[in-house]
Formats: sequence, structure tokens, C-alpha cells
Amino acid sequence: MADLRDSAFLRAIRGEPVAHTPVWYMRQAGRSLPEYLKVREGVGMLESCMNPDLVTEITLQPVRRYGVDAAIFYADIVLPLKAVGVDLDIVPGVGPVVARPVRALEDVAAIPDLTPEHVPFTSAAIRSLVGELGPTPLIGFAGAPFTVASYLVEGGPSKDHALTKAMMFGAPDVWDALLRKIAGIAAAYLRVQVEAGASAVQLFDSWAGALTTDDYRRSVMPHSAAVLAAVGDLGVPRIHFGVGTGSLLGLMAEAGADVVGVDWRTPLASAIPVVGDRAVQGNLDPTLVFAPTEVMTARAAEIIEAGRAAKGHVFNLGHGVLPATDPDQLKRLTEFVQGY
Repeated sequence: MADLRDSAFLRAIRGEPVAHTPVWYMRQAGRSLPEYLKVREGVGMLESCMNPDLVTEITLQPVRRYGVDAAIFYADIVLPLKAVGVDLDIVPGVGPVVARPVRALEDVAAIPDLTPEHVPFTSAAIRSLVGELGPTPLIGFAGAPFTVASYLVEGGPSKDHALTKAMMFGAPDVWDALLRKIAGIAAAYLRVQVEAGASAVQLFDSWAGALTTDDYRRSVMPHSAAVLAAVGDLGVPRIHFGVGTGSLLGLMAEAGADVVGVDWRTPLASAIPVVGDRAVQGNLDPTLVFAPTEVMTARAAEIIEAGRAAKGHVFNLGHGVLPATDPDQLKRLTEFVQGY
């Protein structure tokens, strides 16, 4: 079996010398690839995430096409909720929509805890993937408690998270119970992925940037820390990423991250001193892939140079691949980073 520990991705995270800066992309599995759109024809998002053969194929597509240094498991952050029986669906053009939003303690109590028996398709897909990927590490992932809670409370995506914050400020007992519940589900889901063969995990906090530093520290950070701590004994690196989280990076590092993902709004030069003795991940603006190649690669070079100041650096976009991205341009970016 291939020694994954020697991969550029895992070496960079440990702060060891690498032949090139490793690169992978958030949302590289799916979104922009024509081969992805083809296999997903007529198949709902959550349905595709519960089909081990489809998950394997979709996760492998960007590795085949781009030669990236890590694969990211194809799933959705609300998949574990669906698996335990929450009535939700992913509506095209909208996102996750929850039939009965959480409002009270009894709503939280009605959500079952996750066990491996809820997600046999996840274990099956990862075992299949590890066999196919060989020397390429697989990253497992879960949605962070704040972001998942926001979907459950709002009933779907929200721009201002008003209902979420109203609960956080006005019903702290319900809020705390909900985040404990989600943290337990996320931790169990990540453990399933690592035990099946994932080499690293990433906790995605898409909406944490909506919070002040104090509110994050008080009402959210303990629950994200609980998720990261719950997989600490498994010996795999833990990546913690949030969107619009420039003011929270120090706290996100402190929550238990081995690698802090930095979105494109915060220069790596500003982020690195804040995250301490940890690797960083990021952080090219995803829209630069739409710029002329020389503009894109010049900016990528600046990011690689800035990353040298960190303990280790994994190149990525500062958020997910946009759906209209030209795959050929992403391939050029990958080759540039690996050849730099």
C-alpha cells in the first residue's frame, strides 16, 4: 500500500520540506466539470451523495483531470442530518431546505445522534476511494456547528442569519443544546470517514464570518473545538476553514486546528502571524480563474511566496470552485503551482 505520509500534502501540513507546494481545491469534486454534470444528470444532490459508486467516481474526477495533491470527499454538509432522519432536501438554485426548522428544545431532542449505521454509504465510498487513489490522500469533511445550525434554524440559506442570531442571543439554552447535538453528529461523521481511510479532515464553517469575535468565542468556538477534539486521537490533520473569518482566524486556530484555511479576503501575510505554529491553506480568489492566465499565475506566485513564512502551506482557492470555472484554466493553475 502507498505510504500516504510521504505525500506532499501531508508533509506540508507537518511543516516538512516538500518538492512543490501541494494544491487541491474546495468543491473540486463536482461543480464545474462536464464529466460531473454528465454522471449527475437526473440524480438529486443528496441521492448522489448516498450512492458509493457515484461518490467514488465524482471524488476521483478532479484527481484524474488536474492531478491535484489531495482528493476531497464528495458530499454535502447537510448529508449527516438527512442520514439521521431530518426532513430536508437540497433544492436546485436554492440550497438545503429544512421542512420543520428548529425552534425549541423538543425540536433539538427529536434529532437522533449519528452512528456508523446511519452512513454505510460513506464508509463504503471511502474504502473504495482509498483503493483507487493510491498515493493521493483523501480529505474527509463535515459542516461546522454554526453553519449547520443556521440551516436548521433558518430553514434554508440566509443572508443575515437573523433567526439564528435571535436564538443565540435570546434562547441560549436552545442554542447550546442545538450546537452540542450538531457537534456530536459532525464528530461521529468525521470519525466514520477517518476510520474508513480518510487521511485528513476539514471542518467547514461557511457562515462563521457573520459573527463578532466575542460572539464566536462565547457561543460557537467551544462547539467547533469539541468536534476537532473528538477526532484528535485518530492522528489525522484537522483543517479548519471559514468564509469571511479574517477577525476569527486566531480563535479558529485555537479551537484545535492543525491547518487554518484562509479565505481570499485576508492576505496570507496577515493570517500567518495570527494562527501560530500551524500550516495554512489558501487562498487565491476563486474569480481569478476567470482572469487571463498570466494574471492568475502571477497572483498564485505571490500567494506561494507568502506561504513560505508559515509552518507549512497548502495552496487552495480562498473558497470553492465557482460553477462557471473553465476546467482547463484550473488545470493550468494546478500545473503552475506544482511546477513553481
